[in-house]
Amino acid sequence: MNKGGKTRLERFIARVVGQRCGIDAAAAATGALAGVVWEVGLGNGRTYDHLRDRFAGRDIIVFDRQVASHPDCIPPQDMVRLGDFHDTVPAEATRSAGAVAMVHADVGSGDIAASRALGRWLTPLFVQALAPGGYLVGDQPMEDAALEPIALADIGAADLAPDAYFVYRKRG
Repeated sequence: MNKGGKTRLERFIARVVGQRCGIDAAAAATGALAGVVWEVGLGNGRTYDHLRDRFAGRDIIVFDRQVASHPDCIPPQDMVRLGDFHDTVPAEATRSAGAVAMVHADVGSGDIAASRALGRWLTPLFVQALAPGGYLVGDQPMEDAALEPIALADIGAADLAPDAYFVYRKRG
């Protein structure tokens, strides 16, 4: 055991439960809000599959270095932005400024310091892209004056540690 007496499996379970609760809360809260959805970090496509279900009928723009997802979870080619986040996210944030209903960002790696730094770097770009009332759900803290933090306890995940996942609503 490590980090507060939690095993890696227990931390993983808390993370994915927090992730699901955050996405589901964002879907419910942004139902009447126009805009696309961003999936920053496609990975194996599990979350993309969940987003397709919860945000049915919306375009989902996906960012990653390469598509390595399960064959059932490969986004349409015109919705994929391949490359380093430092290149792809700023360009899309400019194109989509104020028109994104929800951003899901799963950008963490085994390097906590690097993951936190990437989250801090991405935050203003996500703020730029989000519509007022849009949601940012992610695995890294992404604090900004334009973002209102939403506690996991307020979205049905009261049994999780507050840092299991992070949910924000853009003010305005």
